[in-house]
Amino acid sequence: MSVESYLARQPIVDSRHQLFAYELLFRQSRASVSADIRNPLQAGVEVVNNTLCIGTEWLLHGKLAFINVEEAMLMSDFLALLPREKVVFEILESVRVSDVLVARIRELRQMGYRFALDDFVCLPEYLPMLPLVDYIKLDVLEQPPEKTRQIIRHIRGLFPGRLIAEKVEHLEMFELCRDEGVDYFQGYYFAHPEHLTSKTIKPSLANVLYLMNRARTCEDLSEIEEPMRHDVALTFRLLRFANSAALGLGREVHTVRQAVAVIGLQALYRWLALMLVTACESPASSVLARTAVIRGRMCELLGRERFGREEQDGLFIMGLFSLLDVLMDMPLANILERVPLPDPVREALFARQGPYAPYLALAEACEGRDFARIESCSRALGIGPDAVTLAQLQTLAWVEALDLD
Repeated sequence: MSVESYLARQPIVDSRHQLFAYELLFRQSRASVSADIRNPLQAGVEVVNNTLCIGTEWLLHGKLAFINVEEAMLMSDFLALLPREKVVFEILESVRVSDVLVARIRELRQMGYRFALDDFVCLPEYLPMLPLVDYIKLDVLEQPPEKTRQIIRHIRGLFPGRLIAEKVEHLEMFELCRDEGVDYFQGYYFAHPEHLTSKTIKPSLANVLYLMNRARTCEDLSEIEEPMRHDVALTFRLLRFANSAALGLGREVHTVRQAVAVIGLQALYRWLALMLVTACESPASSVLARTAVIRGRMCELLGRERFGREEQDGLFIMGLFSLLDVLMDMPLANILERVPLPDPVREALFARQGPYAPYLALAEACEGRDFARIESCSRALGIGPDAVTLAQLQTLAWVEALDLD
């Protein structure tokens, strides 16, 4: 089943109206014009999850993301899934300042994350936070201009970092803040929040739970690799995550084996925890997902005599992703535009050309029991009928052992 993920983003600009960053905002639906947050942790998890699903490179275009966080989100491991060089965590005014909170912010700062205080008010309890944050955001809508001027000057005497004026709705307030030395600006005067929708597929809840347990107890990454390959949603999202800016890779990741090796068990466990929170079971999608897994395994087995292990992995990914457009109800090109894939896989999926394409054609012919096409495809590949039959039997036995239903 495909589900829609929602975000809104509002630009943050500098004094010359040049784009500096986006604030990413929680939205429950396509029609939402504001955040209706009943569960702050769940809202925070959804923003992190949807940011990863949509992809930070496409979503941010190289700019920073300011993301609101409540206390529960700050204390969770989900924040560490986001690329430290891309995000600023915006501590909401409702967060209670405590020694535990200060220690957590210091821990995250040591990891390279940056922070902002939202709707800052000059109260004594917030003073210990000032050395720990890089930005302060001021709501300039609620008070008259002269009061705003006094607040800015007072904060400038306490805080050496950057100031952001938010809810700037007209030229006069922008000019006042700019003249008082405010660095960045956000509000309806510049742009309303832009609503973004991304269709994603949800992984199997049972698979996520199993893999979380394996990630905590396994001693060999191969114990994670094989179960991961059984879930089309997890495989797709794992490859996107592994290729995100969070990992700072110098090369692209194309296979489950590479992704698990690069991510490591600790980060993988956090990522799976996020998948668990957002997982959704669907009888409608299970049939399609099963077909995709069968197709991937069939392509892999058909190519084992001609290709090495890495190419066999590519054949598996090709077959697995060949039904993503149906699973997610959107064009395959839109889905895969931000997922690096080996050239032979892309050629096969988008143009039905290249060295892998004949294996996908043969797997589809076997799936549809098109015996004339099976014969012509297998002859073109130099694969005998006995080898095709054996691959089918092995595929079905392998899939049955997975208990995907």
